[in-house]
Amino acid sequence: MGFLSYQNRDFDMDDRTLAHLHVVIINKLRHGESFALSWRDTRSVGGGRTSVWISPTSDLVFHYDGSRTPALNREWLSRLARSADSPRGLIVAREDDAMPALQPAS
Repeated sequence: MGFLSYQNRDFDMDDRTLAHLHVVIINKLRHGESFALSWRDTRSVGGGRTSVWISPTSDLVFHYDGSRTPALNREWLSRLARSADSPRGLIVAREDDAMPALQPAS
């Protein structure tokens, strides 16, 4: 379990999710774009949602627990990037939610 550090506050995230967010966030910041980042909190921290404003001047650290870079899922990256471009901002979605539904065979 890694974490995203924002303004010196750490938010736990699994390495796989963090790796995908890292790509999307860095891409947005590289273009000088600001956006909201939101996720559901676990019950261990009281539940609810957290939303932070990310800008090119934000103090961000991506810390991974593991030493290996997870393989990236292009569909998940695409969904996260579209979310980041929306008025609501980047909403952390589970990888399963990014996968297209299987169509039944005809």
